[in-house]
Amino acid sequence: MSVLRTAAAHVLVRDVGSPALSDDQAHHVFRVLRVRDGAVVTVTDGRGRWRACRATGTDLEPTDEPTLVGRRPCPLTVGFAIPKQDRPEWIVQKLTEIGIDRIVVLHAERSVVRWSPDRATRHVAKLHRVAAEALQQSRGVWLPEIDGPLPALAFLASAAAAEPGARPISVGDATIAIGPEGGWTSEELSRSVDTVSIGSTVLRVETAAIVAASRIVMHAE
Repeated sequence: MSVLRTAAAHVLVRDVGSPALSDDQAHHVFRVLRVRDGAVVTVTDGRGRWRACRATGTDLEPTDEPTLVGRRPCPLTVGFAIPKQDRPEWIVQKLTEIGIDRIVVLHAERSVVRWSPDRATRHVAKLHRVAAEALQQSRGVWLPEIDGPLPALAFLASAAAAEPGARPISVGDATIAIGPEGGWTSEELSRSVDTVSIGSTVLRVETAAIVAASRIVMHAE
């Protein structure tokens, strides 16, 4: 897949069978990135399919048949309690670049930030746009699923909670929950919840999410 790394640009399109650029995408590829006629541009549908194309004026002409990259048999998931300001966007950007399959935003008991249904709709839509941009930048072919906000208690039923002093992340850990900066409550950890450690220091939510993601990806590959 070296062409994915060496192409002049990588673009998320609706259909790799008939790749078409939106006006904004064409502007970015040909005006911002200054891709020249004849240069190789790769496209992906974000569902594992990608294809090499040749730039022709303000459009793309496919040069190879589409390729399908299979998804992991056990999806890797990171859930995190929503931090302040634009930090959720930064987390989603980095988790997409790392290759996490599913990202879940959480309302924990000690969460300072909680999204109402209206705010959640707007914020999650923005997170989808951030993920799409990050996928193009990182030359990925699978967009992560983005869910939530979900109650942390419900998510913890099938996740390992990041907690100081717990066992290290190991092979088989596929779903990690990152709590708020105030930490998990005893109730959230009292229901036989599995716990894992991501380090000996106290980390911000965004740092903890990146560390956890890096480790579960490393063990999965």
